[in-house]
Amino acid sequence: MKMKRIILILVLLLSAGIHAQRQDHDKIKAFRTAHITEQLDMTSSEAEKFWPIFNLYDDKVEELRNEERTVIFSKIRNGGLDALSDKEANDLIDRFMEIKTLEITYKKEMIEELRKVISPKKIIKLNRAEESFKRMLLERLKQRRGKRE
Repeated sequence: MKMKRIILILVLLLSAGIHAQRQDHDKIKAFRTAHITEQLDMTSSEAEKFWPIFNLYDDKVEELRNEERTVIFSKIRNGGLDALSDKEANDLIDRFMEIKTLEITYKKEMIEELRKVISPKKIIKLNRAEESFKRMLLERLKQRRGKRE
């Protein structure tokens, strides 16, 4: 009976942690959406067409980055770089390059689709808006870490 309680408590703690992470991720995504919409000065009509295209691209890239973290970087961290054979290292390099190539392919596809719904200038602004969002996010992270220390 005592073991069941411990397991139940652990499950509840883990699910609360996962839920909190999901909420943080959702908040960041909402903040990014607002930031990009504002930076591109999109009309509601443009935004309605833009976000499905952008979100599809973003989901594809996120999937690739998850693979990169789980497959490539975990092998390097877990077994150590020195433990890899030359063949394993070459396989990781090849997969890493495939992932980066796919990212570029997805970005090109997104841009081709976006050309149909927003102006070329706004597409250029998109890149700047994404970069400024990343900088803002990093600044906030630094500020939070500074407050903890």
